[in-house]
Amino acid sequence: MISLDTLSTFLAVSEGELIEELVIVLLASPQLSVFFEKFPGLKKALLSDLPRWKSEIHEQLKQTAVPDDLAAEFALFQQCQMLSHKAFCLKLPEVMLHLEQHHSPFAEKAHMLLANVAAGQSMSEPQQTLFLQRWRLSLTLQTLSLNQQLLDREREKLLAELQQRLAMSGQLAPVLSANDEAAAGRLWDLTRSPLQQGDYQLIVEYGDFLAQQPTLRKLAEQLGRSREAKAVLTEDAPLEAFHQLVREPESVPEEVNGLHQSDDILRLLPPELATLGISELELEFYRRLVEKRLLTYRLQGDAWHDKVSLRPVSHQHHDEQPRGPFIVCVDTSGSMGGFNERCAKAFCLALLKVALADNRRCYVMLFAHEVVGYELTEGDGIAQAIRFLSQRFRGGTDLAACLDAVLAKLATPMWNDADAVIISDFIAQRLPDELVKTIKNHQLRQQQRFHAVALSDHGKPGILRIFDHIWQFDTGLKSRLLRRWQR
Repeated sequence: MISLDTLSTFLAVSEGELIEELVIVLLASPQLSVFFEKFPGLKKALLSDLPRWKSEIHEQLKQTAVPDDLAAEFALFQQCQMLSHKAFCLKLPEVMLHLEQHHSPFAEKAHMLLANVAAGQSMSEPQQTLFLQRWRLSLTLQTLSLNQQLLDREREKLLAELQQRLAMSGQLAPVLSANDEAAAGRLWDLTRSPLQQGDYQLIVEYGDFLAQQPTLRKLAEQLGRSREAKAVLTEDAPLEAFHQLVREPESVPEEVNGLHQSDDILRLLPPELATLGISELELEFYRRLVEKRLLTYRLQGDAWHDKVSLRPVSHQHHDEQPRGPFIVCVDTSGSMGGFNERCAKAFCLALLKVALADNRRCYVMLFAHEVVGYELTEGDGIAQAIRFLSQRFRGGTDLAACLDAVLAKLATPMWNDADAVIISDFIAQRLPDELVKTIKNHQLRQQQRFHAVALSDHGKPGILRIFDHIWQFDTGLKSRLLRRWQR
């Protein structure tokens, strides 16, 4: 068996030029021109794929076998080239019979060349040379035709792949890359997964939801930039704020202690809440909400609060620490359903956008009764993201098992400089002392950082104290109304 690439090499057919011509025609197509104008950041990413496409097409040429008839004719041609003039004249009847039996395109031309030989005479040496030249030309044309047929098939296949990836990239670029060139390049790599439009539409929907929550989006951007610079402490340094948690009496949901006027939506008396459903009284309800004059239950108890004190800190030099991957843990308990679930998933998409722009990895772990992981920046990252977004939050809260899984992943070389991000309402059981001690060791000895994204004001302070940073995004009705009011 002889391959098409080998035959082209013997006949000096330039496959490289044919492939280059195919790529030029493909890039000049109107679909790509329109797409490049709309998403210029993806143009460079697409062009970077050209060497891979050319290599794949050339490999396909190597693996494509030549039809048996053409291979046999080429073998016969090679034999005739090596024969002397006398031996060639003796073999000529056999050559003509072979060309006729296999319906060679050269058969008719061969008869015409033989017709010029005088009757009863043998073919002269110049006539032999001309015969072999015409035969070689016929073989070359057949090889070119086979090359063109294969390249046409590859062009249609490549065009179909490009159309699918262009559609996916165009839909996902506003969500995951915007105008960032680095993110656009990584997004283009992720679109190699063979997905239909309905599959990735879920990402677009959560992207639209994220666009309606600018505070959540900014929170993800701040977390992505949160690697601190190294600092040096000196004497006579200026004072800076230092935050610590202290326990103080405060109104927290522990014990009812009468009624008072406030803007606490969650503690409204039923008559006040009823006025919100009466169109004539709705504006009056909002006025009293702004003035903090709604009748609500008074709750009293003890709570942890952020106490700010001053201490001397001087930053003598700033060496930015390298930004590592994200390990994002999402609480899928029943209390995280509804609006909390949408916020948690949208926040993960926002972190994925940061990871794509900064060339970082992003691994999402869902925890309830068991831990399930999805790596969103691998080759099938889009498919992984779709599976993650399709999950429903209906389990329990096993935060300890999740943190154990995070610590196990942080112990591996590829993830030992990762930032761990826990998204939860932190309404969970107390963490084991041994686990808390292990986390503290990771924070102190290996400088690994743990972030908490709290979607509730009622998370347990004892759990939150283990984290380096606590990012608050209250999803309660009151906070949602205030954020909408501010927009």
